[in-house]
Amino acid sequence: MTPDEWDLRQAVIDTARAMAAAGLNHGTSGNVSARHGDGFLITPSGVPNEALRVGDIVAMSADGTAPAGARPSSEWRFHRDIYAARPEVGAIVHAHPTYATAFAICREDLPAAHYMIAATGGPTIRCSAYATFGTQALSDAALAALDGRLACLLANHGLIALGPTLARALWLAVEVEVLARQYAVARTLGTPVILGDDEIAVNVEKFRSYGLRPAQQPE
Repeated sequence: MTPDEWDLRQAVIDTARAMAAAGLNHGTSGNVSARHGDGFLITPSGVPNEALRVGDIVAMSADGTAPAGARPSSEWRFHRDIYAARPEVGAIVHAHPTYATAFAICREDLPAAHYMIAATGGPTIRCSAYATFGTQALSDAALAALDGRLACLLANHGLIALGPTLARALWLAVEVEVLARQYAVARTLGTPVILGDDEIAVNVEKFRSYGLRPAQQPE
């Protein structure tokens, strides 16, 4: 294992733990992956985040082949297929946070109640069709919901967020949960006013150079 791979495996673990700390996941739910060479590194199935070690992270090939005896996340199929379909994606996080999952349970898209939805690439965060977890059908449904987007809800399941880096994918997952919580609260207070597609298009362009960025190093 090269030092770079070791560091990336540790970054996958750190991201999984950060998701739990942010309230996006609990126990063994959710998963994280990062593109690596011609394949990707992904969290294992059934191991609590706090117990993860560098050697637990599973290296998978581009076709989804794992080393003998390895147990990658049951959702490895949509990670594999997203990387194949979206060359700009370097990391994927999947989570089951309360508010986003509640809308997924209702099978509702999240509308443009706040301009921050533009960070996901369009005027809605789509909810996918339902499919059993860990199946190719779920991967197909996720890819359809992610068309032209960086995030989606999975019906009766949770959310997926994409990014060029682990940090950016995690940031977006947190933003999606915040948007879901804001929209849920707004609906209890009255009728949310939804921003028009033209306004969101303006903000999508702004987000090409806005959002989470690495801190500048001191000179």
